[in-house]
Amino acid sequence: MKVLALFILTLFLGKSCESEAQKKMETAQLIYTANSRGFFQEIVIENHKLSIKKDRKRKAVQSKISDADWKELVQLFQEVNLDEIKNLKSPTEKRFYDGAAIAQLKINYDGKNYESQSFDHGFPPEAIKKIVTKINAFAK
Repeated sequence: MKVLALFILTLFLGKSCESEAQKKMETAQLIYTANSRGFFQEIVIENHKLSIKKDRKRKAVQSKISDADWKELVQLFQEVNLDEIKNLKSPTEKRFYDGAAIAQLKINYDGKNYESQSFDHGFPPEAIKKIVTKINAFAK
């Protein structure tokens, strides 16, 4: 009986935390930009919506994020330490000699703006690699 009660309590608390995390993510705005002389990409994610702009002059293409992708994005967002984003160092420096586009991740959350330092498109800092990879997957 105790085991059953413990299982139900664990399940209830787990669902509560998941719901809270989703509510937090719904108030956040993630903006990933990458650009160089011949390349431009801006991906904006906000409340189950996706906006992709692949040209500086054209309008963004908007779409809805699937529930499975949204759930994965929420989980990856929870893993990011927002206060440390500004201190992350790029693992490569190809952007200095046009070897890669200059990329940056911005997160607007809870009335604050969190901005990463620039890094090479395709080579994000390890701490945000998973979420940046997921964001870029939407653009393909």
